[in-house]
Amino acid sequence: MHNLADSLMTGANPIFDFIVVCLNFLSIFVIVWGVLIAGIDFVRYELTEKDRLVAARENNFIRNYLGSYVLLGLEILIAADIIETIIHPTFEDIVRLAAVVIIRTVISYFLNKEIERALQTTDHQPAKKKEN
Repeated sequence: MHNLADSLMTGANPIFDFIVVCLNFLSIFVIVWGVLIAGIDFVRYELTEKDRLVAARENNFIRNYLGSYVLLGLEILIAADIIETIIHPTFEDIVRLAAVVIIRTVISYFLNKEIERALQTTDHQPAKKKEN
């Protein structure tokens, strides 16, 4: 029975390695996509908005928007690292995974808190008056 499990894992390793690579590329794509969208929005508001206070609020919203993409990218990277450690379980890999997960979890926690706080302050701000 042990030989069957070993042979199944040996045969499935290339598939799991491919999945890990795909997840790593997906996380990079998500982060780069968020940066592109945030960059386009930033340039658009900087060029069109004359009221600097409104532009600053929009920049804060753009930063939080980008933070949500970074959070998603980090979560995908954590999933890829977990799969990779399951496939290749050495003590060194487990320690590295633990360190990476702790660091990414701390970053995710504080980014998420900042996004929530910014969304709460945005909800309580009065709407901009339209000028006729």
